[in-house]
Amino acid sequence: MHLSGSGPPETVLDPEPVGCLDALDEALATGENVRHDAVAAVAARWPRCLAVWASLGDLARDRVEAYAAYRVGYHRGLDRLRQNGWRGSGFVRWEHLENRGFLRCVHGLARLAGEIGESTEQERCELFLHQLDPSCPLAEG
Repeated sequence: MHLSGSGPPETVLDPEPVGCLDALDEALATGENVRHDAVAAVAARWPRCLAVWASLGDLARDRVEAYAAYRVGYHRGLDRLRQNGWRGSGFVRWEHLENRGFLRCVHGLARLAGEIGESTEQERCELFLHQLDPSCPLAEG
């Protein structure tokens, strides 16, 4: 956690587990017919990797599967934020690569909540994303 005299504290997540981003890149580079299963295998090996949950949400076969993947990443991300000193408020900025998996999960959860008619959850997640990083490109539109 970084403290600044000019605003709320900023938290940067610890790096993703060693090897998981390379494995995720390899899985994402596979053929379309096996990509989902390849990414799921990475999630099974590195369940703490937030980028893999965001990618599983992006590759989901239906809205419920996408919602579930983003929700897992969201909750794992909250756990990791707390382990890094976050106390429920303050910035978690997109500019730090370590934070992007979590922010993608928050954004995906908001989008999917809206798609399945859970408007209160959609609004809560959209507001949360904006509070975490008002300049996050995912929060725009």
